[in-house]
Amino acid sequence: MFSLNRVHIIGYQTQPVEVRKTPTGTSVTDLNLVVPYAFPSEKGEMLRGKGFHTVTVWGPMAEVAGQYVRPGSQLFIAGRLQTDSWEDQQSGEKRSKTKIVAIEMIMLDPKDGQMNAPEGAPRVCNVVNRVDVVGNVTRDPEMRTTASGQNVLTIGVATNERWRDKGGADQERTEFHNVVIWGDLAQEVSRAVKKGNRVYVSGRVQTRSWETQSGSKRTTTEIIADTVNLLGIKSAEAQDSVQASASRAQGGASRRETSSSDDVVAAAVPEISYTSEIKAEDLPF
Repeated sequence: MFSLNRVHIIGYQTQPVEVRKTPTGTSVTDLNLVVPYAFPSEKGEMLRGKGFHTVTVWGPMAEVAGQYVRPGSQLFIAGRLQTDSWEDQQSGEKRSKTKIVAIEMIMLDPKDGQMNAPEGAPRVCNVVNRVDVVGNVTRDPEMRTTASGQNVLTIGVATNERWRDKGGADQERTEFHNVVIWGDLAQEVSRAVKKGNRVYVSGRVQTRSWETQSGSKRTTTEIIADTVNLLGIKSAEAQDSVQASASRAQGGASRRETSSSDDVVAAAVPEISYTSEIKAEDLPF
């Protein structure tokens, strides 16, 4: 049983690219992209701002980034969310940071340079910040109400990443995603979704910062969902079509002469092998 963990963003590199080498000789770099955003609030107000995302790029893609990507370059990144955890050497506290591991990178700037944004077409000039996950809910929904009276719900969703290492052994890594849901959708999810349910979640990636009581800075990366679909449920509309198709197939089969009922066999679902370009032995953590 497989899950989905995919992110698509379009943003602008904020600083010079520095490529480094792992002990095994693999190239790797961290891009730092700023992604402007604009979306309507529940009150209809247009909210504008910008988010910052760390993108880790491996192998030949990292070498291309080091050679061609400059501060201000516009890039498309397709990848997956990954959270790294460690223990602070000074305080002993557990720390974590969520980043995007790139699977694809496309440089978007024309050869003659970036164009000026046309007037009167703000939606055409929007960039992309989209995340899609399919996974299992790790805790029951927690509904809260903001000071302004808005409903906000949080759930956890777990996804799995599988790969095969150089020794041929299957490896697996689990990612835990914090999902935030607002408004009417939050109310519906709180009624329908429970711990253990399999869901599809789609939205945008957001990282927010705050200070602890001791003055330490902390960050949290969340998926702000605009779509939540409960999976593995029956559909009356789909069932009608399935039953009608099955009846037609049975009618056609009964009219065909067969030597034995054993001639009709169910097709086996082929085994699909999922592999990752990211090798565990090359990870620097």
